[in-house]
Amino acid sequence: MAHWLIKSEPTKYSWDKFVEEKQTFWDGVRNYTARNNLKAMKKGDEVFFYHSNEGLEIVGIAKVVKEAYQDPTTDDANWVVVDLKPVKKLKKPVTLATIKADVRLEKIALVKLGRLSVCPITDEEWKIILELGETK
Repeated sequence: MAHWLIKSEPTKYSWDKFVEEKQTFWDGVRNYTARNNLKAMKKGDEVFFYHSNEGLEIVGIAKVVKEAYQDPTTDDANWVVVDLKPVKKLKKPVTLATIKADVRLEKIALVKLGRLSVCPITDEEWKIILELGETK
């Protein structure tokens, strides 16, 4: 199983809205690297939900429930979505400042590829973030 991180501005689509809806397709990705990451996601993969621009913190964990398919918001065949459902909220949100301050996370894609809206997370990074978020 792989691990990922997705970003959303909480004013556009928050963790709370995601939980309320119980499932969503992850659309609007218009970067080829992020798109390729969506295509690489497999059913059952775990995903951190990150509030970008406002909050700047990982707030929850989601799961991929349907693998990549044509983005229904566009006719352009270049773009895909995956279906996600919320699993649980982190006990303690993990801020970008906390991540940047932790030497164990110095290579995390969230920092190295800061503008990327969908990025991979290594197994070790996943464990560290769960530890920082006081979540099992």
